Amino acid sequence: MTNVLVCIKRVPDAAGEVTLTADAQAVDARFVGFTISAHENCAVELAVRIASQEGSGTATGGTATVLTLGTDDAVEQLRTALGLGCSAAVLIEADPAGYGPADVAREIAAVVERGAYDLVLLGNDAADTGDFQVGIRLAHALGRPVVNGASTVEVSQEEGTADTAIARVAGPDGVETYQVPMPAVVTVLEGGVEPRYPTISGRMKAKKVKIETVAPQREPSGSGRVRLLLPPAQPSAVEVLGEGPDAAKAVVDLLEKLGVAR
Repeated sequence: MTNVLVCIKRVPDAAGEVTLTADAQAVDARFVGFTISAHENCAVELAVRIASQEGSGTATGGTATVLTLGTDDAVEQLRTALGLGCSAAVLIEADPAGYGPADVAREIAAVVERGAYDLVLLGNDAADTGDFQVGIRLAHALGRPVVNGASTVEVSQEEGTADTAIARVAGPDGVETYQVPMPAVVTVLEGGVEPRYPTISGRMKAKKVKIETVAPQREPSGSGRVRLLLPPAQPSAVEVLGEGPDAAKAVVDLLEKLGVAR
């Protein structure tokens, strides 16, 4: 039996051009909705697969609990994960704007130490701020092994041996397989699994689940972030080759220059 804790974050649902707040500390979410990042959607899917008694393969008969640090608004994202198959939810009630990666890792670690979680899954990085630190900091705080950027995660439970987490990572020369003893921490990169969609019955069940609310352990130190920077816009240029039949020769010359036509 494997009890999984999967950590998510309420992030702006960026569509089109991304803009920053006036202080350049966050993505401006005034005109967009909120969601769970693609990495974390895959982490939720893996958590449900590992814990669920349904099906075969890595199903372990455990539980999948979803956690987030945020305000009451983040309950929406917790219930989304509950609708996907998680059975319990924990809200660390705090304003995430004041929490840096070290603060978040410390608060998650406190929840893990109070519970009985064999495996902790997180998204590879935050979709809004791009922090890649929480998973590693959490594993360090807990004294657990960690694998970053996993596409898939399975749990091996063989009689007479310790439970093992098997994480597969896309490396420069192909897929790399890591086996680490549990309890463990794994960060998940999107693309390895196809997240499921919530069913009507799943949504109805999610509304009835009581969400556990806990207070932060101590005041946050902050991120120490100076500002976020958006990548420069890619330059674009248009060259008019001509109009009508007169443009034909120019098109042929361009194709030959590109090596498309000879």
